[in-house]
Amino acid sequence: MRIGYLMNIYPVTSATFIRREIRAHEMAGIEVVRYGIRRWDEELIEPADSEEQARTHYLLSGRVPALVGSFFPEFFRNPIGIWRASLACAHLYLNAKAGLVRHIAYFLEAISLKRLAANDKVTHIHAHWSTNTAAVALISRRLGGPTFSFTAHGPDEFVDWRASSLKLKISEASFVVAISEYCRSQLLLAAGLMVWGKVHVIRCGLDLDDFPLSKAPFDSRAPFVCVGRLCPQKAQVLLVEALAEVAQTHPDVKLEILGDGECRKEVEVAIHQNGLEDNVTLLGWQDSQEVRTHLGTARTLVLPSFAEGLPVVIMESLALGRPVISTFIAGIPELVDADVGWIVPA
Repeated sequence: MRIGYLMNIYPVTSATFIRREIRAHEMAGIEVVRYGIRRWDEELIEPADSEEQARTHYLLSGRVPALVGSFFPEFFRNPIGIWRASLACAHLYLNAKAGLVRHIAYFLEAISLKRLAANDKVTHIHAHWSTNTAAVALISRRLGGPTFSFTAHGPDEFVDWRASSLKLKISEASFVVAISEYCRSQLLLAAGLMVWGKVHVIRCGLDLDDFPLSKAPFDSRAPFVCVGRLCPQKAQVLLVEALAEVAQTHPDVKLEILGDGECRKEVEVAIHQNGLEDNVTLLGWQDSQEVRTHLGTARTLVLPSFAEGLPVVIMESLALGRPVISTFIAGIPELVDADVGWIVPA
């Protein structure tokens, strides 16, 4: 059996769970062809991610002339498919009420995906996220391409599910994967209970052999650790402000922040304004082994998020035997309770 996996940007340092998922399929004897819309424009830390990038077929990056040129052969050879795909694309555009150029790009990407899948003898496409990747897979199917399914993660996907035509995507997909019960409830809200049997909860997972239980002590030298992209949704600035209060009574408290992103400057300013240069260490992106090392010596993982799907880093921390402090949002309460940590309002 040969299937295709379609991602928007792949691989990325913050989404190693997709690489693990593909590897699990391949270990089960399923051939997986990787498709991505764009390359990540940042440095890849993991050698395994560099290998994945070399194996990925891109629809847009470096292929704009070929993307445009593929329309005309498809138009003449497959007029009925072009008509059906045009109706789907119009539906997506009218619901979005914006982004004409973006939806034309989806159409051209779908043609390219259909042709690549036929050449690779791929019979089914699985997309990650219900946004542009699911749209491209849907249009490709209307062209006569492979059947498709998708995994929805949230939370951004559920902000305006009417504008993203989530109901249409669910209705035309062979099946839909939700990464949490919360996620499944949002998909059913969008599409209605008539698709109840089509939406399945399959949580992201770990290979526990990669996460042996840590034997590091929980003493005053153990730092708090935060892992994730530095962005408003992850709220690392608030974490620094909270640490400033703790430092008033525990001046030796330490915090390690692993990750990088658009809020790095704000985090640096917060560290300086609160005089925490000796307490907070910004480590940038680290490979999986370094993340495991820091989590394994942590006092706790701290994840002060306002928006999440189902954070894999929480699973990693728990697998290593380190507790978690996080917020009561989305799928996090399905991972964290009083037995393994503390959960607080965002």
